[in-house]
Amino acid sequence: MKTFSYTVTDELGIHARPAGALVKEAKKFESRLSVAKGAKKADMKKLFAVMGLGARKGDVLVVEAEGADEAAAAASVEAFLKANL
Repeated sequence: MKTFSYTVTDELGIHARPAGALVKEAKKFESRLSVAKGAKKADMKKLFAVMGLGARKGDVLVVEAEGADEAAAAASVEAFLKANL
């Protein structure tokens, strides 16, 4: 399992457009991807679950990737978050 933390820097947090792009990125991989904010945890491949976290600027997200391509999935999602959120 690969895990990393990311602090949201986007002024609007995770709203519909970047959440949709994040889900699309996550679906490229076979591995199970999840994202947590505090006690809330969501399947990164489900749009409403990701948006349900209500992540705002300054919130710390913990991303977990587990599966056959977990290293590539974690690296790709981390790069996506840094570039877009």
